[in-house]
Amino acid sequence: MIAGRLPAWWGTPLVGALGGWLATLAGWPLPWMIGSLLAVILARCAGWLVTDVPHARKAGQWIIASGIGLHFTSEVMQQVLAHFGVILAGALGTLLLSLIGIVILMRTGTDRATAFFASMPGGASEMVNLANRHQAQPARVAAAHSLRLLLVVLIVPALFTWSLPAVDAPPPMPVDWAWLALLLPTGALLAMLWQKAGQPNPWMLGPLTACAVASVTFDLHLGLPNGAGQLGQWLIGCSLGCHFDRPFFRSAPAFLLRILLFTLLAMLTAALLALALGSVARLDGTSLMLGMMPGGITELCLTAEALHLSVALVTALQVLRLFLVMFLAEPIFSLWQRRRAG
Repeated sequence: MIAGRLPAWWGTPLVGALGGWLATLAGWPLPWMIGSLLAVILARCAGWLVTDVPHARKAGQWIIASGIGLHFTSEVMQQVLAHFGVILAGALGTLLLSLIGIVILMRTGTDRATAFFASMPGGASEMVNLANRHQAQPARVAAAHSLRLLLVVLIVPALFTWSLPAVDAPPPMPVDWAWLALLLPTGALLAMLWQKAGQPNPWMLGPLTACAVASVTFDLHLGLPNGAGQLGQWLIGCSLGCHFDRPFFRSAPAFLLRILLFTLLAMLTAALLALALGSVARLDGTSLMLGMMPGGITELCLTAEALHLSVALVTALQVLRLFLVMFLAEPIFSLWQRRRAG
């Protein structure tokens, strides 16, 4: 009787916490995100259909984005601006990787609109909205983006963590509660305004912008309190896991296998492009490689932070690519359609 009165999401944080704890014991990279993600997926595939905790992903992004924004000191910002041409080239390069997915999907019978929007390295919700406007198959577009994000979250942190030499963690940044009491609500307010305006990824970009601007302007050199990052990872991992269950993996298996192939090829090509770009521009090829991966901003920036790479460089690449996709995807598709009609 008590269980019947509980909300459907009551077990999600418990399952996620257990998964995060076990992943910590196993020494996995980003344990609280990957562990909670896998635990929730396993629970749902086993038949316990736990659901997303209301606003959990937003809260997790708010925490993580605030911490990422605080990495932007005045010195770091100068370096980002000095290498803006390289960052733009990297963002455009990863945007062009979508051609791999378009070719693979169209050659195996997927319609043009679905292949295009399923292959774009943008936010899932924004691409699904565009797919609806252009008579694509929104369910397949959503499945493609969900699977790609899952693959990147599971593969990239492990690959980078276990292939790179261990680096001593820098000393933790000091915590200033007065500044945090100002910046955290400001970031949340900016996210709500951004969301109301219909802008992409508001709960990532709003807090990130608020904290980065303040950090650069006042040269703060601050950090979040210990445990905040793990809390954000746990919330995001639990939320991501709720997108997957047995019907998801059974639906259109051939289509999902092609998305798997495209994602792996795109990751490999992005890594090679990043190494070439890094050698030409004399920048850290590993940070460039991570920034050019076809995944989500939150997950890849968390990986950069965990590996003590250039979080600002990874963030700049991911944010710039997001805006390029949002502003260019629909006009490019419309131009492609007109040329075909002509």
